[in-house]
Amino acid sequence: MLKFNKLVKKSLSLLFIGALALTLTSCSSKKGPKEYGQPAIYWYNKIAKEIATGDLEAADDTYISLESEHKNSPLLATALQILVNAHIDEEEYALANFYIDEYTKKFAVSKSIDYFRYLKIKANFLSFSSQFREQDLIYETQKEINEFMVKFPNSPYMPLVGTINARLAMAKASFDKEIAELYTRIDKPKAAEYYNEKLSKNWVEPKEIKEVAVPWYRALFE
Repeated sequence: MLKFNKLVKKSLSLLFIGALALTLTSCSSKKGPKEYGQPAIYWYNKIAKEIATGDLEAADDTYISLESEHKNSPLLATALQILVNAHIDEEEYALANFYIDEYTKKFAVSKSIDYFRYLKIKANFLSFSSQFREQDLIYETQKEINEFMVKFPNSPYMPLVGTINARLAMAKASFDKEIAELYTRIDKPKAAEYYNEKLSKNWVEPKEIKEVAVPWYRALFE
């Protein structure tokens, strides 16, 4: 009887091990074999396909394979470009800026560097989510714009950068105008005068400043 019990326990153990192995094998097959050692065009085409199907996370992973296996491939620049635009389209501006910085580091002397510098300005501008809470981002973007204007005066993207610059100037003026009015309401004339002076430097005619349309539920906290 004792031998029979041992035999049953051993059989159950073997069945458990076999089932576990089968489960692991099944999970592994679902993930598919790990890919490596592929030509650059393979990784590039895979990135394009993953972006087309909306799987940006997979495209990010595939870029790592392209970059690690083919550091000097000319396809890297194009892959970075489509990843930047894909993340901007999905409003993932931090990731877009990551790839822009990658391009800038790798291809600083590229003929397309002005395009990527413009994309960074565009991504920063589109990432604004509040009119009064992201002043540092306004200053940072204006700095990027000033550098762009100095380095790329003949860039075809200059009109677009100029438009963004004007809208940022209006946003900054709107911020100064709001603070000046606040100090006026609480009877702080010197502080109000200081911000009105800043306002006159940022925008020639304060009456031209358009109020930002803010939903009522957000306006309560602005």
